[in-house]
Amino acid sequence: MAEVNPPQLRSSKAQLDLVLLALEAFAGIGSDAVLKMGQELGFGAMFNDRLSLWRLRQSNPLRKSKGRKNLDIEEAQVLTLIIARLAQQYHQQIREAITSLERCASQSQEWHRQPLLSDYVDRFYHLYIDRMTLTDTDRSSHPLPKLALKLLTDLLFYSSERGERRLWLSLWDNSLGQKGNPNQ
Repeated sequence: MAEVNPPQLRSSKAQLDLVLLALEAFAGIGSDAVLKMGQELGFGAMFNDRLSLWRLRQSNPLRKSKGRKNLDIEEAQVLTLIIARLAQQYHQQIREAITSLERCASQSQEWHRQPLLSDYVDRFYHLYIDRMTLTDTDRSSHPLPKLALKLLTDLLFYSSERGERRLWLSLWDNSLGQKGNPNQ
């Protein structure tokens, strides 16, 4: 599969929110699962209700309603850990989806004919449309499915051992590449 670096992933704040959105679309989890994992990991004070999680996710510059501009480093670290731990719970299913995607690519088949991939991309598409501000590029038929599949591939790495470190390093890579970007 060719390297894809969609513009949506150039902001660390956006990347965290979109990885969580991909996990929601893939595993069908919601804010309750995120809050529960936060409490299990001992961060219940930071994520004590849906409103606090919603406010945290509003730091994503792609969101329709950008109510919060800052995401501090501690919040980013905790969210990174929560995402990785949730993804670990679905590691095998994510691996199966990526295997299916690779099989499609190697056999020159269309990924959307695979129910697991098609259902995931459809859920991701609808969640994205519901929550994010759309650009003209996003409205075309290709970028959002590519973004969804890129995020699914990323989830495979984040769901593996030391996945939180991989996610954290990818955030730093993005932030170093975006110095001076006010949306960062």
